[in-house]
Amino acid sequence: MSLDFSTKIGTSRFNNPIFTASGCASSGKELSQFFDLKDLGAMVTKSIMLKPRLGRATPRMAETPSGMLNSIGLQGPGIDTFLENDLAWLHERSVRTIVSIAGETVEEFGQLARRLRSEGQRSGISAIEVNISCPNVENRGQVFACHTDTAAAVIENVRRNLAGEFPIVAKLTPDVTDIVSIAKSVIDAGADGLSLINTLLGMVIDTNTMRPKLAGKTGGLSGPAIRPIAVRAIYQVHQSFPNIPIVGMGGVSSGKDAFELILAGASAVSIGTASFGNPTAVMKVKDELANILQEKGFTDFRLAIGQAHKS
Repeated sequence: MSLDFSTKIGTSRFNNPIFTASGCASSGKELSQFFDLKDLGAMVTKSIMLKPRLGRATPRMAETPSGMLNSIGLQGPGIDTFLENDLAWLHERSVRTIVSIAGETVEEFGQLARRLRSEGQRSGISAIEVNISCPNVENRGQVFACHTDTAAAVIENVRRNLAGEFPIVAKLTPDVTDIVSIAKSVIDAGADGLSLINTLLGMVIDTNTMRPKLAGKTGGLSGPAIRPIAVRAIYQVHQSFPNIPIVGMGGVSSGKDAFELILAGASAVSIGTASFGNPTAVMKVKDELANILQEKGFTDFRLAIGQAHKS
């Protein structure tokens, strides 16, 4: 039985629904030694900012039960180097690419969008992920996705500067009281899709030193421990906005995990933390998910999206 494994976000079509998660594989060069990146639905780059950024002090990572805590702080080369080296490298290899952007102000997001728009389709960009929800930046006021007005302001600015060149995917945080209201605000502002969920703000204290394990004290919790939260958030948002594509993420390490997010309402699934232990995790999830869908009798991946909502 053949399977149409494709999915769509806005005007962009992807051959399969398995993506990398931003921040977990830079721009793909490291993963490319393990598999052909063209086999991905999309490579989602690490969130890029206007200027080079060193990130936070070390130690930056700590293990937790069923997961990990990271406090990288959006380290990166800046947009100029990214365009010249990373994006060009991906385009040369015909890799479907979603560029993730992050800014310290609403205006910076707009400037980044304008730079990417000038690249046009020649750079092979399939969509822009707008990271308004990083939990481990030094200034918590930068988490635009914690408030409907600031979240909407960023997306509206990005939309205006992109002028329809690429679909916009807003990356949201679960660290809010009502994620549906945040989703509504960015959809109304022009988002074509949503990424759910980013990591949760957490903290680990070393009981021997009696001090926080991370130099930045707090960091983003990821891994299997957060998957039930991702399922809940995706389910709630899809229930309210069934026509908005959701890139689901959070603790996915198997095809079964991915299938659960799809049943909740995800149109694609990103794999992040699992890649640290197994660099081929994304391919494993892709193959397992295809087998599960066929075993369940699906001939079209998109028919499985949101099945948990149907009586």
